[in-house]
Amino acid sequence: MHSGEKNPDLPKSYSAAQVAEALDCSEWWVKEQARRRRIPFLRSGSGYRFTRNHVEEIFHILEERPDPVNTPQISATSTRRRTFVPFDVPAMQLQARRPRRARNAV
Repeated sequence: MHSGEKNPDLPKSYSAAQVAEALDCSEWWVKEQARRRRIPFLRSGSGYRFTRNHVEEIFHILEERPDPVNTPQISATSTRRRTFVPFDVPAMQLQARRPRRARNAV
């Protein structure tokens, strides 16, 4: 085996830049998520590396599933009641507080 060839029996690994391109995000974001241990990775001498299984798991971690409340009911005779909030109920009026430095400067 020549020095430039890699062992085909070993799993291929991807750089943070390659994973970022697949996720359509920045390389910094991928490295930050790995640094915070939010996504799986390998740490090697060249930094963070990712196997195909890691990338698939990252896709699953980032996957958003539909909210069961927002999915249409299959049964037309559903017994679940919906909570209705009328729009004519007045909203609570919020008031800003004076900044702390302005309160202490009296």
